[in-house]
Amino acid sequence: MATILMISKPIEPPWNDGSKTLVRDLAGSMERHVPIVMATRGSSFSPPRAKVERTFGDHARGHALPPREALRVLARVAVGEGDVAHFFFQPNPRTSIVAKTLSRARRRPTVHTVSSAPRDDLDARRVLFADRTVVLSRHTEARVRDAGVRGVVRIAPAVAPIDVPSDDARRATRAHFELPRDAPLIVFPGDLERGDGATHLIESLASLRDVVLALAYRQKSERSREAERALRARAEELGVASRVRWIGETPQILALLGAADVVALPTRDLGAKVDLPLVLIEAMWQARPVIVASRCAAEELADDGAALAIEPTRDALVEALRRWLDDASARASIGARARDAAERRHHPRAMAAAYESLYDELLR
Repeated sequence: MATILMISKPIEPPWNDGSKTLVRDLAGSMERHVPIVMATRGSSFSPPRAKVERTFGDHARGHALPPREALRVLARVAVGEGDVAHFFFQPNPRTSIVAKTLSRARRRPTVHTVSSAPRDDLDARRVLFADRTVVLSRHTEARVRDAGVRGVVRIAPAVAPIDVPSDDARRATRAHFELPRDAPLIVFPGDLERGDGATHLIESLASLRDVVLALAYRQKSERSREAERALRARAEELGVASRVRWIGETPQILALLGAADVVALPTRDLGAKVDLPLVLIEAMWQARPVIVASRCAAEELADDGAALAIEPTRDALVEALRRWLDDASARASIGARARDAAERRHHPRAMAAAYESLYDELLR
């Protein structure tokens, strides 16, 4: 039995970050090795079997680590226990250089889970440093292998099982968010400033009578606030503003997904999201029909008809949404396939077993 030091942002609520959720579900599902996870000093998070180290101060709870908190992590990597160092972060030159230097100094095996693909302007060979680089999608696997990176392993991300919501639960969620009880509901769980997914969905409403669109997003920068202002103006211009709900960030995202008739993220620009966005897998667990863009990492979710991958254009969206929103049996059919795919491909037990086999290989 080995100890696995998981180097990431603080693993504790709120669960509003894909890489944090990934570590949480991996640490909670391991059976043969002991995960060591990092949390803040005031955290009460205590997963079974895992060791929790109160590495961070209270100022580390945001989406980006302050410099002082980053130094705490580096100091922890440089000293202390951990038979394997397992990093979880989007590749960037500065962090990769430091992680590589510290890992070589300790002379212990390293794993780097690339939660989000490297930016297109980065040389993958410069920012991927570990003995094993774990990617989450075929799309990123092909990219890093083509760049000449060695030791690449693909392990699909997982989400803990979620029950299919009852009709009563769906109605209660709609009431909570002040959404119409019976109107067709589309939920967009993405960034407003990346790609044109939100724009195409708002423009689609002009051709979809009575349909309501709920946008669940984080305002992480001035750019996202500017995008919201532009989209609000576009909705007013098209005369559909009364059917757009600006939910923003919500701790009730799982319930909102479950209340949707369709969950749509029709953009190729996934930015800092997990390659196979966990929010879409959460929707699939709840038997929701999911729409993604073709020719991007998320297209893999549509394998075996478990979701629908389309060209991310307004016309393609209107055609797909009309077909599903007018046919409850079609939604139920693809929803059942979505849940089956989540069970087969994205269960934490399978993910943990794959990682533990990888640790075994490195420790031989």
